[in-house]
Amino acid sequence: MKLIPILLFLLLTQIIAFGQTTNTPSFKKRNKGTLYASWGYNREWYSKSDIHIQNDGDINQHNQYGSYDFTIHDAKASDRDDFDQIPDVGNITIPQFSARVGYMFNDKRDLGIEVNYDHAKYIVNDYQNLHVTGQIFGTAIDKDTMIDPKGFLHFEHSDGANFLSVNLVKRYQFYNAPSKRLRFSAVVKAGPGLVYPRTDVTLFGTRVNNKWHVAGYILSAEVGPRLEFFKYFFTEFTGKVGFANYTNALVLDGTGKANHKFTTVMMIFTFGFQVPL
Repeated sequence: MKLIPILLFLLLTQIIAFGQTTNTPSFKKRNKGTLYASWGYNREWYSKSDIHIQNDGDINQHNQYGSYDFTIHDAKASDRDDFDQIPDVGNITIPQFSARVGYMFNDKRDLGIEVNYDHAKYIVNDYQNLHVTGQIFGTAIDKDTMIDPKGFLHFEHSDGANFLSVNLVKRYQFYNAPSKRLRFSAVVKAGPGLVYPRTDVTLFGTRVNNKWHVAGYILSAEVGPRLEFFKYFFTEFTGKVGFANYTNALVLDGTGKANHKFTTVMMIFTFGFQVPL
């Protein structure tokens, strides 16, 4: 897990160095920019996180879930790619997909701006033996506890951890065929954004699949090769590193809240269409 960000950083430095030292035919600039859109799929890996779950309600005050305020420490989580759903066009948004809409200015610096959306899934692994601290229904807890989905807890952002960012894009061009039908370059993207999850929680035997809502923020950077062909089409294969902070995820019917933060590493493949303006 720790090796992947290091490899991405080394790849980025080599791309920049190569782009600065290689003499290749420059791509003909246009007076206006290029509008593009792309779609593809992704895989994620997550760091451990401390998940704090809290509800200040009182069961005697018409709050059926009572009062709890506890943290599970160093929880491990996995993604759920659902790539078996890709052949079913009707379920095209079920797998972990990535979508981008952007505009390249076609200036001398090869800059652009992009709206970047990743439908990622975050699933806390069941049956971990984790340390739990805090209080549950007024009783203090400070011990290792089995994360049992039937009797205690199951926690996931499974209809999307959902990262929505606005990125600055930098393109480094390496090769442009004389026919202008093939161009090889690399892209570097970075920017802030929001997390927009739908959190599915089972707590003390009660399950609620909450509504989508803005629950925090993400900071991310992405790098990888880009191949453009026949003028209008392109593919990208990128690695992305992000820091996501969920400050206000929903738990049970909006009466409880959860917060946690983690680092994510993503691998993303997209196919796109571009229109010179």
